[in-house]
Amino acid sequence: MTARPAAELWKTVSSERRIAAPASFVYEVIADFDTHHTKMLPPAFRDLRVVAGGVGAGTVITFDIVNGANVRHCRSEITEPEPGRVLVEEDRGNGTRTTFSVAPDGEGCLVRIDSAFRTSRGFRGIVEAIIGPPVLRRLLAEELARLDAYARSQR
Repeated sequence: MTARPAAELWKTVSSERRIAAPASFVYEVIADFDTHHTKMLPPAFRDLRVVAGGVGAGTVITFDIVNGANVRHCRSEITEPEPGRVLVEEDRGNGTRTTFSVAPDGEGCLVRIDSAFRTSRGFRGIVEAIIGPPVLRRLLAEELARLDAYARSQR
């Protein structure tokens, strides 16, 4: 895990949704960057490429996040602290860490996405801290809706 500077520079945004598909299959969709993961991504995530691996821990991916004219390039390493239940994407360059948690819930499952990111210092950081969380929360909610639709279409 990457060491993080002062806590006040970090923001965490979360979103969760009940998915109408078995937890094991939903986790498989999240963990399979070769075949499934791209199907659940909103259009703001572009050009996802698998650099190493492709499924689960050890996978390395690159992708761009587009927000208006702003494009941020990311390179994330995948770990599975709890295989079949928790998958983490971590960009070691900027420290951004996104955690996908899947828990059985009846015939479906509950999926939660937590994304922690570092804000800039000064005025720019204040603006990022105010604007970033609602934008990211909408993006995560859209990702979960797309995951639900994709998982149901594959059953």
